[in-house]
Amino acid sequence: MTESLSTSPGVALETASGDGLRRVAIDPLSRVEGHGKVTLLLDAEDRVQQARLHIVEFRGFEKFIQGRPYWEVPVMVQRLCGICPVSHHLAAAKACDMIVGATTLTPSAEKLRRLMHYGQILQSHALHFFHLSSPDLLFGFDSDASRRNIVGLAAAHPELARRGVLLRKLGQEVIRMTSGKRIHGTGAIPGGVNRNLSAEERQQLRAALPEAIDWSRQAVQLVRQLFEDNLAVYREFASFEANTLALVRADGAMDLYHGGLRARDPDGNTLLDDVDYAHYWEHILEEVKPWSYMKFPFLRQLGADKGWYRVGPLSRVTQCDFIPTPQADAERIAFLAFDAGRAARATLGFHWARMIEMLHAAEVIAELVDDDDISGSELVVRGSSARRGVGVIEAPRGTLIHHYTVDENDMVVRANLIVSTTHNNQSMNVAIREVARRYLDGRTLTEGLLNHIEVAIRAFDPCLSCATHALGQMPLAVELVSNGGDLLDRRSRY
Repeated sequence: MTESLSTSPGVALETASGDGLRRVAIDPLSRVEGHGKVTLLLDAEDRVQQARLHIVEFRGFEKFIQGRPYWEVPVMVQRLCGICPVSHHLAAAKACDMIVGATTLTPSAEKLRRLMHYGQILQSHALHFFHLSSPDLLFGFDSDASRRNIVGLAAAHPELARRGVLLRKLGQEVIRMTSGKRIHGTGAIPGGVNRNLSAEERQQLRAALPEAIDWSRQAVQLVRQLFEDNLAVYREFASFEANTLALVRADGAMDLYHGGLRARDPDGNTLLDDVDYAHYWEHILEEVKPWSYMKFPFLRQLGADKGWYRVGPLSRVTQCDFIPTPQADAERIAFLAFDAGRAARATLGFHWARMIEMLHAAEVIAELVDDDDISGSELVVRGSSARRGVGVIEAPRGTLIHHYTVDENDMVVRANLIVSTTHNNQSMNVAIREVARRYLDGRTLTEGLLNHIEVAIRAFDPCLSCATHALGQMPLAVELVSNGGDLLDRRSRY
């Protein structure tokens, strides 16, 4: 027997029977970047026996980067994603800095890259919260699906929707000025940058920042209010304990552009601290599983079963010792104290932490815009070349690793990318299992109940297209279809 439900207009949930279990697929996931699905296996009493997040697209960037000159890579890898291209651009540029021997950038280049990066943080966090997640939080997880989207948000909360659009626009303007384009720019190059900001551009940004900072602060307060109004649910929703990983500045401050690796266990015990990421593989390994194109990283010292971890805003805000901008740090302290610290351990705490980071990004942009170095002319340095480069950055979604090896002709011969969503792979799987067992066990499935699964995934702000770089032999199916839709031929490799 086959039946179908719907998570949103036009999206079918296929169910199929077999082996005494009923399979329910949420396919595709909605309001996330990229293509993925969730499968649930239910027994005859509708008890959840298995819940898995599957990434069903394969991008293969680690392979087709090979054979290209290293200086092309910072531009090429941006095509991984239209939402977070700046993060890949900068991580690749940082890796190429090592290849060209640029151990220390000029002050202008360093600050211009930071400005570009914090513009990316601002626009991405605004997009995710206001456009993708706030409909769930404001209308309810099981509210009418036809309303639970950006159109419904604009109708019910027009000022909030407007602010989200304008905050994202400001972040994109910062990116355009520093990289040349809002999407897929070319501003960062091996050893530095190729442009600076004019006085007119600085003034344009300066005029918009007070309002952006105020709106960001109000967004933090909005999430706090949502927690206060829904404390019992938010505290427990998709709740689980996890190790954490993030870059932290040498003095313990949050630094989204550069730092050393810090990892802690759920009890707050330090596993790694201020570790040089140039040899990240001494501490982080990756596992491949046959049911997903996304890898499963883990901390070497704990092993695959216990060493998986969580990255992103919630890990960064809770694991840094302080945030080096005043308003964001005040909000961090309030967040950590709220509900005796339980909000800072909750999966939905990602949203609160994300808005604190958005406020921090707006504050940092304001500081950089007033720094004359971003109009400086010394933009590039070179040193003794190397055959290997590693660049790590805190992307909006979490820690992002780019690792390249080049040959004597400067061609890339090996590439390894561990993106934020990949780091969170196991955490997302655990989250959906907790939600499935708490909300779906033994119940007749409805669209609203199944949306709880998607709410848990969206809390991580996953970028599924960025994360599909599995190692080894993976299944591949190619179909030849006629203009009329008839299947003419099919070839598979397993």
